[in-house]
Amino acid sequence: MTVLDAARAVRENAYAPYSKFKVGAAVRGASGTIYCGVNVENVAYPEGTCAEAGALAAMVAAGETRIVEVAVIADSPAPVPPCGGCRQKLAEFGGADVPVVLATTAGAERHTTVGDLLPGRFDASHMDNA
Repeated sequence: MTVLDAARAVRENAYAPYSKFKVGAAVRGASGTIYCGVNVENVAYPEGTCAEAGALAAMVAAGETRIVEVAVIADSPAPVPPCGGCRQKLAEFGGADVPVVLATTAGAERHTTVGDLLPGRFDASHMDNA
């Protein structure tokens, strides 16, 4: 199964009663295992969580800390990129060269990388003197 197939399959499980904007995400850990997440809204907006954050949390809960591939899918006119916070979260667990596929439910795809999504990223090397 591809990460995009996994993201597509889990997207319907999103909890989006307010926006009706369901997002599915999947990350492949270094072990090859795919971890999925969905957006989870909350009536106390903006207390919800993003699909990418959910996928990363599932990966970390399983004991992995490195991603090698990412997919995000939504029912939108164009492929939806991760929000700024999720871009930083993805950068925490994957190098700049990690491939990312952004897709729509209609089949449009945009292929990019974690580095292209977050140029000039803040990373652990900035903490060397801490």
